[in-house]
Amino acid sequence: RLIAAAVLGGALSVSGFLLQTFFRNPIAGPFVLGISSGAKMVLGLVMIFLLKYIQPVPVWLTMVSAFIGSLLTLMLVLLFAKKMASMSMLLVVGIMIGYICSAVTDFCITFASDADITNLTHWSQGSFSSISWQSLLYASVIIGIAFLLTFLLSKPLGAYQLGEGYAKSLGLNIKRFRIVIILLSSLLSATVTALSGPISFVGIAVPHITRIMLKSTKPIIMVPAAFLCGSVFCMFCDLIARTLFSPTELAIGTVTAAFGAPIVIWLMVSNKKKGGSAS
Repeated sequence: RLIAAAVLGGALSVSGFLLQTFFRNPIAGPFVLGISSGAKMVLGLVMIFLLKYIQPVPVWLTMVSAFIGSLLTLMLVLLFAKKMASMSMLLVVGIMIGYICSAVTDFCITFASDADITNLTHWSQGSFSSISWQSLLYASVIIGIAFLLTFLLSKPLGAYQLGEGYAKSLGLNIKRFRIVIILLSSLLSATVTALSGPISFVGIAVPHITRIMLKSTKPIIMVPAAFLCGSVFCMFCDLIARTLFSPTELAIGTVTAAFGAPIVIWLMVSNKKKGGSAS
């Protein structure tokens, strides 16, 4: 269980770092942009319709379903991004898309059997407790490959952080590079959602904690450090979830939100102050 928290927490943190780099927005993340909700919606639909015929649903199918949901949601967010000048409005759109996905999921759940509702409700609250070794092995391979590719892209990521013009001057194909970032961030967040359910605020808060601790934004430092900090953060939150009201266990998403939400509020306030002082 601790290994699952470490691997999946690290993956969420790196996914958040990629999205923040892509959108050049400190509050971008899988949960806020509705990506986790999109993965939850498609995976929930698959579980509702297939649990009658296949029990349990194969691990590979849950991961593919979550990836499709994540990718579709992110593409929808990007479609709106082209028509919006304000990144703050884009985040609002992402949150609204997340609510729509959650509403579709809840609507479909009303037609599910009692057993399916119990399974889906437990999964949607987020937990590391029911992850099997086989599922964790599959996830670790996928996350390991995605992490390695992200680390190898540290130099292009650093150039992209300095602006598209600078990145182009170094010969970077911006369009192709953006597609790679989208695929990697979607794959990381989808793998986590497929196994543990949607977990909020890790992808937003942890990259910022890492930046503050290291006082650096260089991807070659941030990528491994964000993974490590995400692992430690989720292991700590899982420990709190298990022990705070033992033997009753809290949903992991509840604990991560309790720690992560204040950090996001602080980020929004501090960014507003910076914007005000600049003007």
